[in-house]
Amino acid sequence: MIELTDEMREKIGNALDDGFPVVTSSVNPDGQPTISFYGSTQVFSSDQLAVWVRAREGGLLPRIPHNPHMAFLYRNPGERIGWQFHGRARLVEDPEIARQVYDNAPERERNTDPDRQGHAVLIDIDKVIERGQVIMER
Repeated sequence: MIELTDEMREKIGNALDDGFPVVTSSVNPDGQPTISFYGSTQVFSSDQLAVWVRAREGGLLPRIPHNPHMAFLYRNPGERIGWQFHGRARLVEDPEIARQVYDNAPERERNTDPDRQGHAVLIDIDKVIERGQVIMER
């Protein structure tokens, strides 16, 4: 069962401002892995992450239909915290959910897309790993 914790919500929600941005991995249509930082990464629900993707063209959005699998890495070495989140991404079509994802992104991320030209993505988490051990699984 996936039940993301309050600590995960707090650490991931503050990751950009704390200097530990979340690293993400997705797969392009050619099957090649792509690694990126998403400062908008947030815990959306007890078993979902979300990101606000500013660039509608290129980047993550066109990769999702070809292969929705993504992985996220949060690491804070000073506190000896490290989590991997593995799941499946989907584009958000509901405008209220999209607004919530945008509004929950850090202010400096919102400031780079003040007209909300980006797109919200939800990630249904299938597995959480800490220190090499699966600690949650769907």
